[in-house]
Amino acid sequence: MPAAVGLRPDWDAKRVRAAAREAKDADQARRLLAIAAAYEGHDRTTAAKIGAMDPQRLRDWVRRFNAAGVEGLIDRKPAGAARRLTPEQEAELAALIEAGPEFARDGVVRWRCIDLRQLILTRWNV
Repeated sequence: MPAAVGLRPDWDAKRVRAAAREAKDADQARRLLAIAAAYEGHDRTTAAKIGAMDPQRLRDWVRRFNAAGVEGLIDRKPAGAARRLTPEQEAELAALIEAGPEFARDGVVRWRCIDLRQLILTRWNV
């Protein structure tokens, strides 16, 4: 049986519920209410049901709460893909798009996505 994850000693159920009332993010408030139930002595399954999650997920949120406090209960934005062009290259590309293609230079009369992709690949070796 895995060891239980303890709660922060500097918080209590009353303070967590107050933070839930002030939370702007609904998911954060729901997680705080589940943690408040855990502070009140409810078992992990009951506290998880209050937060509309399973007990393992509650354990994960408790760990984040212990590490980062109330702010740790807000969903983090995923990092996403790394940019392939530098800001200078993006500005140059925007200027090229705005100016439009020249048939003699670019071989097209209007930009299509495939044409811009090829331009990026040949011009900046991305």
